[in-house]
Amino acid sequence: MTEVQVSKDIRSIMQKLGNRARSAAAELARAPNEAKIVALRGAANAIRGHLGDILMANQKDIAAAQANGVTDAFIDRLHLDEARIEAVARGLDDVAVLPDPVGEIIGDWTRPNGLHITRVRVPLGVIGVIYESRPNVTADAGGLCIKSGNAAILRGGSESHNSSRAIADCLIHGLKESGLPEFSVQLVPTRDRAAVGEMLSMTEYIDVIIPRGGRALTERIADESRIPVFKHLDGICHVYVDSSADPEKAVAITVNAKMRRTGICGAAETLLAHKDVVPTILPLVIEGLIEAGCEIRGDVSTQAVDARVVPATEQDWGTEYLAPIISVRVVENIEQAIAHVDRYGSNHTDSIVTEDDASVAEFFSRVDSGIVLHNASTQFADGREFGMGAEIGISTGKLHARGPVGVEQLTSYKYLVRGQGQVRP
Repeated sequence: MTEVQVSKDIRSIMQKLGNRARSAAAELARAPNEAKIVALRGAANAIRGHLGDILMANQKDIAAAQANGVTDAFIDRLHLDEARIEAVARGLDDVAVLPDPVGEIIGDWTRPNGLHITRVRVPLGVIGVIYESRPNVTADAGGLCIKSGNAAILRGGSESHNSSRAIADCLIHGLKESGLPEFSVQLVPTRDRAAVGEMLSMTEYIDVIIPRGGRALTERIADESRIPVFKHLDGICHVYVDSSADPEKAVAITVNAKMRRTGICGAAETLLAHKDVVPTILPLVIEGLIEAGCEIRGDVSTQAVDARVVPATEQDWGTEYLAPIISVRVVENIEQAIAHVDRYGSNHTDSIVTEDDASVAEFFSRVDSGIVLHNASTQFADGREFGMGAEIGISTGKLHARGPVGVEQLTSYKYLVRGQGQVRP
């Protein structure tokens, strides 16, 4: 088959998906909340009922990925077990019971001329989600789109194709059970990368593109897409231990932020330590990290604390390791810590550990990230932990959606204006 024939075939496949999605979106936009609840609960039950099938599909994907020599961090993102699959199903149950955002009145006022204006939430329409190795994104994205009244076209990574297909089938089961259009959620059926390029040009069908993956994927999509993009760039997350930090909190938060799951975007990649904590708290934090199996790359001051610290390079400060490695820098004050975050961070998630309210206020007001925490692990950068049920990703941009992207972030709004015959003079 020639390249031209392949291109035509891919275009035909994608346009078929687009037509179906646009039609489904029109129905979903006016679907009652009760039907969406039935669909999501039906999908969750189907996932639990097809546990064995999903595990088998996932093992196929893992075996193929291992044969291709991928990293341990990649395998961790791809891997599903009973606990993770139950978490996927529970996420759909949680999304099901969220308030329906569609039709919510978010503004209401009357003008002096008697015009009554309301601003109400409406779905975005058709959402294209392009993601890499995490098969759970299939359920998270599909479920959130259903709840927010949007149709979804999902293009999962080729490495997770079998797992994603098994989960998508469960979503379709729930849609059929509820009477909602089964094409509300569609998984791109081909692994051909040309499908991504085609998807990025489908302006007549897709309203928003959401990438979920590494910097290379996100930058390619941002550069090539003719459709608006919710950016999800690197998770270069920081923990800053201030001069007044509680030692126990500093150790527990830093170790959890780095080591709970090293392969997620909310994992801390850099620790910043105020110079005053170098003789007291920093040795405890370093010991805790090393005991947990973490390699530490530090500046000269950090190396002086512990001989096991490897010298850090300039590149380390801007690296998303997604592995049990952390870079550590000693700073003179909170001003220098914020300057470091501003220079090397990715506007994702940053945390301050301190008992000083003034330091919290300064950090909160000046650190320009989607999520800023006080005395809490960066691993809380997750839509479920925010009570959103699930998330499609963490938006590091500033337009429309920022931070965890849940059902509200998948809506826009329109104005409804009621008059009694007014005309404009």
